[in-house]
Amino acid sequence: MPLTNNQYNSIMQQYEALHIRHRRERENRLQRIYDTIPEYKKLEEQTASASVEFGKRIISGESLDKGLLASKLNDLAAQKEKLLKDAGYASDFLEIGYVCKDCKDTGYIGNEKCHCFKQKIIETLYDKSNLRAMTKECNFENMTDSYYKGEDLTRFKGAKKAAEEFIASFNIDYQNLFFFGTVGTGKSFMSICIADELLKKGNSVIYFSSIGLFELISEYAFDFKNKAWLRTVYDDLYECDLLVVDDLGTEIMGSFVAKELFSLLEERGNRKKSTIITTNYSLEGLQSIYSDRIFSRITGNYKLLRLTGPDIRKEKKLAKKGKKSE
Repeated sequence: MPLTNNQYNSIMQQYEALHIRHRRERENRLQRIYDTIPEYKKLEEQTASASVEFGKRIISGESLDKGLLASKLNDLAAQKEKLLKDAGYASDFLEIGYVCKDCKDTGYIGNEKCHCFKQKIIETLYDKSNLRAMTKECNFENMTDSYYKGEDLTRFKGAKKAAEEFIASFNIDYQNLFFFGTVGTGKSFMSICIADELLKKGNSVIYFSSIGLFELISEYAFDFKNKAWLRTVYDDLYECDLLVVDDLGTEIMGSFVAKELFSLLEERGNRKKSTIITTNYSLEGLQSIYSDRIFSRITGNYKLLRLTGPDIRKEKKLAKKGKKSE
């Protein structure tokens, strides 16, 4: 499913908007320095003139040691850094705060698309659930154990610890997670928290509800005009660093879904690409719905994490109603 020209241009416009913002922010910070430390501007002018003068002398035929210019520029840079420090500014005050430090918000590293560009493509093509928006609410900062008690609390703490270990070792140790348990106990929330942290680390993440995933696959599988696009869809599903399949069991089950699910789990396993699955079904319920091959893949290759307790979504709604009635 390649990007259209409009989609590509839209992504590039996002990077251009970042460049404009960065430039304005740095100009504003630099003007602030000029206003409070006049000597800093003089050193900036000396830096520019030193480079220009050195270039002119090279062009005129003089044989000069480039180390002399480097030494001069280093000395001026040290003087500027001291001025900033003496005035109470951080040494990196004038540095640009890139969203992606790897490509410096260009979208490319050399001639290759940066991981941040690839994630933007994923979000453009597949993120019908709007994962980025979901992570604003579902993140570890907003996570709380206040809804859990007793054995439920123990399970929650165990699942959180497993999630944190999964994130910490993600790029060095292949793992899969399977969250199961009763409705509304935080399984989807936990999976989105993990996705959020891995996105911050520059990993590519595709998030799908189970229904949305198989609707997408079937949309292209039965449209013979789009076989090339289907291959691209599979490539993305197989190759993304993390695939999250939420609410497994809500899709309409049949031989097609069973076959595609098994192929997906098998291929991602062969490629050592991590997957997170959530479901409201118990292990017994899951086994009764899916084939033994699928059940075996999940129970054998995934860390099984059970969450139980009250329906947190209902608890939150009741709390909101209570506040409104006060």
